[in-house]
Amino acid sequence: MNKDIARQLDEAAQHAISVPQVAAAHNINLEVAYKIQRLSMSRRYQRGESSIGVKLGFTSRAKMEQMGVSDMIWGWLTDSMLYQDGDTLPLHKFIHPRAEPEICFIVSKEINTSLSLEEAKDHIGSLAVAIEIIDSRFQNFKFSLEDVVADNCSSTALVIGEKLPIDTNLSDVSMQLVINGELRQDGNTDAILGNPWESVVAASRLVSEAGLKLPVGSLIMAGAATAAEYLKPGDQVEGILGGSQKVLLSAK
Repeated sequence: MNKDIARQLDEAAQHAISVPQVAAAHNINLEVAYKIQRLSMSRRYQRGESSIGVKLGFTSRAKMEQMGVSDMIWGWLTDSMLYQDGDTLPLHKFIHPRAEPEICFIVSKEINTSLSLEEAKDHIGSLAVAIEIIDSRFQNFKFSLEDVVADNCSSTALVIGEKLPIDTNLSDVSMQLVINGELRQDGNTDAILGNPWESVVAASRLVSEAGLKLPVGSLIMAGAATAAEYLKPGDQVEGILGGSQKVLLSAK
C-alpha cells in the first residue's frame, strides 16, 4: 500500500494533477507518512534527481499548536526544484503554487549528528534570502498532518538570493513578500522558532534521528516567516530581508 500511495503522490507532482487525501482513507499515522515520503522521493532519485537539502515546516509555534503537534515536520529538496535569483517559474508545472519568504542556510561542514546552537554556526558557511514555492498535491489544497508529510511537506520549488555572511543579523528583522510591487505579507525572522538559526539545530536533530546526514553544500530552508501567497501568471515576486536584501522570482 505504501508504495502505491508513494507512486500516486509522485505522479501527481510529476504531472501537476491533484489527488484525494490519503491519510484518513488508509489510516496512515505520522511514522508511516514519513515512510511514504521516503518511497516517493526514491522515485525522483531513480529518475536522476539529486538531493540538495531539506526544508522545515511548522517552524511557527502558533502553527504547531494549530495543528496539534509538538515538533516540526520536514521534507527533501532536489536539484530540479532549485531556481536562481531572477529566474522565471513555469506555473504549468504546479497545481496551486504559493510563495513564502524564508531564510536558506548553506552547509559548509557535514552535519551528521544533532547540533547545539553554537555548533550549528560552525557547520554553516553562508545564508541567503529565499522564496519557497509550496504546492500540495491534494485537491483544494486541503490536507491533514499525515497527508502533508507523505507529500514531502508540499516541497515544490525554491529560489535563493546572493550568499550572505553568517554574521548577517537575523534577530528581530523584517521579512516581507512583495508581489507586483505590492506588499502582500509582512513578517519577522523571530517567527521562525524565535531565531532562524534554531532551524539548523532542528534540521540536524531530525536528519540524524532518521540515520541520515547533510553533506557539504546542502541547503536548509528554515521555514516560513509569513503566510503563503497564491501565484498567478505574470506575477513578479520579491522576498525581502530587513528592507534591503532581496531575492526575485517571476511567474509565467
